[in-house]
Amino acid sequence: MFLPMVIRIALVNDDEVVVRGLDAMLRSYGQRVEVVQLAAGKQVTSPVDVALYDTFGMGQGNGSAVARLVADPRVKNVAVYTWNFQPWLTRETLSMGVRGYLSKSLPAAKLVDAMCAISAGKIVVSPSAGRSALVGGDWPGREEGLTAREAEVLSLITMGLSNQEIAERTMLSLNSIKSYIRSAYRKIDVDSRSKAVLWGIAHGLRADRLRVNGSPAHESAAQT
Repeated sequence: MFLPMVIRIALVNDDEVVVRGLDAMLRSYGQRVEVVQLAAGKQVTSPVDVALYDTFGMGQGNGSAVARLVADPRVKNVAVYTWNFQPWLTRETLSMGVRGYLSKSLPAAKLVDAMCAISAGKIVVSPSAGRSALVGGDWPGREEGLTAREAEVLSLITMGLSNQEIAERTMLSLNSIKSYIRSAYRKIDVDSRSKAVLWGIAHGLRADRLRVNGSPAHESAAQT
């Protein structure tokens, strides 16, 4: 009986909640992917077939963080996990040596398919269909009713970025940023930026620094 090779994955983002959410999303696919490291604000230290870079609160796929992953000899392939599918951004990211440009609307099974194809040597671009919602993973503030986009904008406010800087980092318009801010403020019941920052600090909307070897979600499931 032929058994497919299990590929080694690192999950990369500055926020611990985000990488742990991705880990949990992949926990049912241990026969195909092994999460060997969660890297939140830390370098990948184990050899991996694919490093999945989540753009939540981060620079986009054409930025310096992704360039460092591409240049890392421990990382065989880099895939970017994103909402932003502007054609020029997709082309620019792939031109840096990124092998996958994957939508946050992909179900877990299709995300695993894409990473396996990337590991096998293919370049995979999987855009979202229209304005599809994020279907998996986690983000800070989710339990408070924040959408992933609202949480991302609030996390960047908590980091001290201006609206213009947030627009540039997320590739959204200023009007969209203002709309997300208004809806987020209503949900967390604040009426000023300073109060939003205090709320964000109190609720974990800050970049965390950790490196976890192995998959906490898989180990937890194995113990139950």
